[in-house]
Amino acid sequence: MRTVYWESDTLRVIDQQRLPAALETVALHTHLEVVEAIRNMTVRGAPAIGAAAAFGLALAANESCALTAAQFLGDIESAAVSLKASRLTAVNLAWAVDRVMDLLRKQVIREQGAKVADLRLVVLLEAQRIADEDVEINKRMGKHGSVLIDDGDTIIHHCNTGALAGVDWGTALGAIRTAHEQGKRLHVLVDETRPRLQGARLTAWELGQYGIPYEIISDNMAGYFLHSGQVQKVFFGADRIASNGDVANKIGTYMLALAAHDNSVPVYSVAPTSSIDLSLVDGSLIPIEERDPEEVLGLQFHGERVTPEGAKARNPAFDVTPNRLITAIVTENGIVRPPYKMNLRINVSARLKAS
Repeated sequence: MRTVYWESDTLRVIDQQRLPAALETVALHTHLEVVEAIRNMTVRGAPAIGAAAAFGLALAANESCALTAAQFLGDIESAAVSLKASRLTAVNLAWAVDRVMDLLRKQVIREQGAKVADLRLVVLLEAQRIADEDVEINKRMGKHGSVLIDDGDTIIHHCNTGALAGVDWGTALGAIRTAHEQGKRLHVLVDETRPRLQGARLTAWELGQYGIPYEIISDNMAGYFLHSGQVQKVFFGADRIASNGDVANKIGTYMLALAAHDNSVPVYSVAPTSSIDLSLVDGSLIPIEERDPEEVLGLQFHGERVTPEGAKARNPAFDVTPNRLITAIVTENGIVRPPYKMNLRINVSARLKAS
C-alpha cells in the first residue's frame, strides 16, 4: 500500500496521526486540504510530502474554472505558493512543486492556445511520475545503503524513514529493510524521536510489519548504548542537505551524531538527490521550522499533563548535523563520502544527466 496515491480524482494518504492504533487513509479533495494535511503531519516525511504536494497541484487543476491557458496557469501558480509554504525545511516539497510548475509553464509557452483539459492532464501525469519515481529511487537507495550494513549489526535509527516517509519503501529504513531481506541478521534500537514520537509510533510499527527485531529506547538513552559498544551503526534520513554535506533532519539528529562520532560509530544519512540543495553553501542557511509549543507541553504521564500551568516551550522541528559528523551520505546514485562539496555535486549531476 502506498503512503500517497491518486484515486478517482482524489488524493488518498495514509493518516500517520492514527498509527499505530489504526491503519486508515484520508481522502483529500482540494489543494488546501493537502496543505493542511502536510502542516498537521497527517502525511509526513520529505519524499512523501513532495509527492503529496505534486498531487495537490493536480487537485488545484481540477478546482480551476479557468477558460484559458493563461488563467489556468495563474490558478496553479497560486496553489503552488500555498503548497510550498506548508512546511519550510524539507526541500523535496519545493522541488516537486517546482518540477510540475516548470513543465506546465513550458507547455503553456510551447502550445499557444492549449486546452485547459490537456493542461490538467499534464499536471496529473507529472505528479504521478514523481510518485512512481520515488518508489524506484527508494529501492535503489536501499540497495546502496544495505552495503553499509553487516550481518549481526545493531543499528540506532532516528525518526521514521520507512515506507511511510516516502511513497513506498523509504530511505534509511529502506536500507535496513533491504539488508534484512538479503538475509542479514539485524537488530534496531528505535529512538522515540520526541516530541511527536515518529520512532516509537511509526518506525516501530513498520519494523513489526517487516519482521525485523527491534527495541524502543528513549532519545536520551542513545549515548549509553553507543558508549557501551552495543551499537555498530547509526542511520537516519535528511530533509535537506547543503552543498557542503551539512544535514538538516528531525530534531535530535545532531545530538545522536555527536555521541556516535565520539564513540567512533559510523553515521549514515540516506536521502534522495532531491533532498540535496546545492544552492546553499552550508547548513546555517537551511530554514528551520518551529512548530506549536503544545507538541512539547501536551505530554501526559498517568493521564496528567507533565508541565506546570503557564509553562512555555520551544519546538524547533529540525536541527543541522555538521558534515564532519557524517561518515557517508547515501542517495539513489550511490554512496557519497567526503569531500562532500565536490562529491555531492558529482552525485547530483548523475540525476540531472539521467533526466
